[in-house]
Amino acid sequence: MQASAKAANPARANERRPRASGGFSTLYRKELADHFHSARFKLLFILLILTSLASLYGALAGLMGSDSSEYIFLSMYTTSGSSIPSFASFLAYLTPLVGLALGFDAINRERSQGTLNRLVSQPIHRDAVINAKFLAGATVILLMIFFVGIMVGALGLVAIGVPPTGEELLRLFSYLLLTAFYTMLWLGISILCSVLCKHAATAALIVIALWIYLTVFASMVASVIANLCYPLDGIEGYYNMLNNYQLELNLQRTSPYYLYSEAATTLLNPDVRFIGFTTTSALSGALAGYLSFEQSVMLVWPHLTCMVALVLLSFTVSYIVFMRQEIRA
Repeated sequence: MQASAKAANPARANERRPRASGGFSTLYRKELADHFHSARFKLLFILLILTSLASLYGALAGLMGSDSSEYIFLSMYTTSGSSIPSFASFLAYLTPLVGLALGFDAINRERSQGTLNRLVSQPIHRDAVINAKFLAGATVILLMIFFVGIMVGALGLVAIGVPPTGEELLRLFSYLLLTAFYTMLWLGISILCSVLCKHAATAALIVIALWIYLTVFASMVASVIANLCYPLDGIEGYYNMLNNYQLELNLQRTSPYYLYSEAATTLLNPDVRFIGFTTTSALSGALAGYLSFEQSVMLVWPHLTCMVALVLLSFTVSYIVFMRQEIRA
């Protein structure tokens, strides 16, 4: 009788069976739908599209007066107009805002509205909440970055009429993937602030201040510290030049913005053969030419590894803090 009852009601038997995902798939779809239907996402998406079109217009105007025919497809992403920054420069400044806007109120909004208590009281795993929020935001970031990148390439291809080579496509894909991870880093930082701060306004102020410092003032602070440690005045300054530059470079590389800029420039420009300080002895005997895609990746491999590690670190800290927090009704 029990077997026949189960066979007669397979749907009810499946409902009683616990879900292996612990509610993650449901929360993931719900977070994706919230992002796609929010005015915040639409505003950010329109901003990226408009800035990408403006940078493409400036790049095409700059390429008109150039006689270079090597890697002209990649030049659309690195060439700036008379008063318009390049596509790569726009993304370096704007994509952190995308990550920050998608995550600064991910947890504290649920807590202030009282919906976080309802979520954890359901038969779902507690870690599914923060996992779904981060992965949904990462999915949105991937779609936005690759959409604007492919859009610029397609429109530029129609304008210049020169098809890209396989190496150029590999470089473009690697650059867009690097940009996505760079944006995910700021998403992880914003989610961490959302977990630590009770109010969304406080989390927003912290992440915006951090973004302004790391993108604008970090290089200035690094230069001041290097000049204090190794002064460049007088005869002694001549012998301190190397130490001064190395210290300033190491301090600047503590900023994700500087790491991303170095890696992006190397991936999009095959003419970049060195990163950092280069001596005349290293340049002697070197043949003029372009680096292959594999050589450029090897050159920036520490940057790529560090970027991925920072993304994992930011999310891991957010995960640990969220799992240890007490959620009261």
